[in-house]
Amino acid sequence: MGSPSTFPQVLNSKTKSSGILETQWMNEHTVQQYAKCQCVESPCYLLTVRIIRMRNVHRADYLSETDSYVTLWLPTASFEKVRTKTVMNCKDPVWNETFFFRIQSQVKNILELTVCDEDVIQDDDYRIILFDIAKVPLGESIFMTFELNPQKHEELEVEFTLENILGPPETVITNGALVCRECCSLEVQVEQRKKKKRKKKYFKQQDIKCILIGSFEETQNISLAPASSLHFTEPSLFHFAKYKQTELDVLLPKKSSLPSICACVSCGANVQRNRNLTLPVNLFPIDQEVIKEDKEFNIHFKAKDWTPGLDVRLGFDLCPEEQEFMQKRKKVAAAALKRVLQLEEDLQDDEVPVVAIMTTGGGMRALTALYAHLQTLQQLDVLDCVSYFTGLSGTTWTMSNLYDDPNWSHNDLEEPIINAQKHLKKNKFLTSFAPERLKYYAKELWQRYQEGHSISFTDLWGLIIEAMLRDGENHHKLSDHQQALTHGQNPLPIYLCLNVKQKLSNRGFREWLEFTPYEVGFQKYGAYIRAEHFGSEFYMGHLMKKIPESRISFLEGIWSSVFSVNLMDAWFLAVTTDDFWQAWTRDRVTDIDKYLQYTHTYKLPTRAQCPPSSLASVFQDIIMWRPAVSVVPNFLRGCPMNNKYLESEFANWKDCDLDSFPNQLTGAEDVLYLVDNAFACETSYPPLMRPERKVDLIIHLNYSTGSQLEPLIKASEYFSEQGIPFPKIIPKEEEGKEVEECYLVGEQEGPEIPLVLLFPLVLNSFREYKAPGVKRSPEEMEDGDIDLISTFGPYNINSLRYSEKDFEKLVKLSQYNIENNKDMMIKALRIAVERKRHHKKS
Repeated sequence: MGSPSTFPQVLNSKTKSSGILETQWMNEHTVQQYAKCQCVESPCYLLTVRIIRMRNVHRADYLSETDSYVTLWLPTASFEKVRTKTVMNCKDPVWNETFFFRIQSQVKNILELTVCDEDVIQDDDYRIILFDIAKVPLGESIFMTFELNPQKHEELEVEFTLENILGPPETVITNGALVCRECCSLEVQVEQRKKKKRKKKYFKQQDIKCILIGSFEETQNISLAPASSLHFTEPSLFHFAKYKQTELDVLLPKKSSLPSICACVSCGANVQRNRNLTLPVNLFPIDQEVIKEDKEFNIHFKAKDWTPGLDVRLGFDLCPEEQEFMQKRKKVAAAALKRVLQLEEDLQDDEVPVVAIMTTGGGMRALTALYAHLQTLQQLDVLDCVSYFTGLSGTTWTMSNLYDDPNWSHNDLEEPIINAQKHLKKNKFLTSFAPERLKYYAKELWQRYQEGHSISFTDLWGLIIEAMLRDGENHHKLSDHQQALTHGQNPLPIYLCLNVKQKLSNRGFREWLEFTPYEVGFQKYGAYIRAEHFGSEFYMGHLMKKIPESRISFLEGIWSSVFSVNLMDAWFLAVTTDDFWQAWTRDRVTDIDKYLQYTHTYKLPTRAQCPPSSLASVFQDIIMWRPAVSVVPNFLRGCPMNNKYLESEFANWKDCDLDSFPNQLTGAEDVLYLVDNAFACETSYPPLMRPERKVDLIIHLNYSTGSQLEPLIKASEYFSEQGIPFPKIIPKEEEGKEVEECYLVGEQEGPEIPLVLLFPLVLNSFREYKAPGVKRSPEEMEDGDIDLISTFGPYNINSLRYSEKDFEKLVKLSQYNIENNKDMMIKALRIAVERKRHHKKS
């Protein structure tokens, strides 16, 4: 195992080794760059924080002054929370204590200082200060006075110093938003030492417990055999960030003699006493064995550099497979546009507009109408002009079913429609909860658990969807749908859901997560993994534990999780006001930088956060509780934010409270909480608004309840706030005036604005016409009478069963609305082509 070294000296947040400061500052040096992602040699710095004193501390106790102490937490440097001593019963406590942190200069480091009051039962967190270390100049010290209560002149005085650290820079990979740092592996083996034989010795199987907080493994139990069979244990591995202040806790059990008859604690018989060792793993020499000797054990440690290639793709560009698909699809779309628009010459690749179909949710109504819409677009030869196809909630059921057929858009769609009608007619309760079906659910969920997946109600919901809409088990997986894209023969499907937090409303935190047959990822972070790796475990950009890919049925349960709404989201959907959210559910956060102006937008203001009271916390837990949510391992686990992430393309999607609180963003979480996208946004526009996809025309197929124009209006308002090009002149409903069957928007707003062709699901001229230009006879007028609005009508969002007549009415209405506006469709395609040609000439 190599020559052992002496055990290194402990270095923690309150100690500092000498000789590490007198070095010349090392510039960051880019050694590799590819597709908006850089491999960078970046220095680490030593941050010194001196907690000096407080003045006029808030009196928390009635009978005495506050017993104050301050905790420091810098999660990007250390997982350990450190604290000052407690100054008892003092209005103006003085600490003058110094703490040290090793920080990476590429990472956004936010120090959290918490002023606490020590109590007998439970300590109170009085105020939390969030301070951006980017404000500390390198090589200088700054003195800060944080005003916690200006009226009472309550202040905390702190001194910050930032200095160089001797040693090589750290090699990190970043896309400007996220950072993947260097990793190490630590091998731990235990050797039992030989002992003289003793009579009547009682032996018991024992474990040595090793805990490395912040590592991928977190905890490893090393089982020890009886002393008669002396050997090394099998090596246990930990994977961790190389340059983070990390400590390994080793719990060594003490063997006891034969149990005594007396079991009282005072006798000390048969009691296992654990002895704790705390070891700083960041000081272990690389590739050199370290031995820690104990009376009964020798523990062998060996740290190694662990630098495999990243399994998370960092970059805001399209993946190579999608780029290759688009080259093939443009050939198909060019030929279709030539036929539809009756062009004399072939279109060149740079003259072919990117056309997309965007759908909304709507349960079985969305499933049914989408089949009919696609069939009509196919008959008009427009379907081959489409390159992207996005969906959420109910439309994902149609999409995932169609892509089981690698050539679906060129086959007769009458068969899928007939198949859908068959499933919509059947009794869903009897089908879904028959005894043999319940046994199947139990078998599938148990198998899924054994494979390593986290089981939730949405997994059961996915199996229920399978029972309602399929004849048997659906063996297809998302990655299998790549076969439908091999030759560019179908549009690229993109499914959408939301990542949320358990105790926050969608108003406070939400992030779009997109699924394609190639990748799953966050457009906000520019981070993607292979579709077959979704559900597997990752750490700092590396695939650590491969879990079998989920069947598409389980993904349908995530995409259409109708049970994931909480009371706060339901309130907002009902009253559409922020007043309740602002007053009762947001933590009280105030900026305390009064006089400082920062020229760099990446420097975050200093904030004071007041934690909620116990009663308010319980109230928030109740109104934020989600009945069902999909819990999936976070593939961004361990990836901190870049120091300048707010100046990257992340800023395009910065739309929630926590975006300027990097310690609470997705990289800091172990799991993702995934819910139906429809609870925050009724449309599936976001993936199409990625500038890399360059979408020119969006065919908006609307199936949502209520106003048929509201989803487009909300999308326009949202993208306008984000600064993302999108039509701003949107038609609005007027009292006494019917919503039209089709709208073309964006035509007059400049070539950089995508065109949107909106098809509301409305009953307009269909009442009197059974086909374009063909009026209904008096006997056929009943066929044009469809109740799309009533809460208790046949097409309400909760309806899972349609009669044959209701199904046929909805199909014919959907087909008619497309056919009757064929000219508008051709006009939109022609404008899109002309825009591309004009852009080419300019």
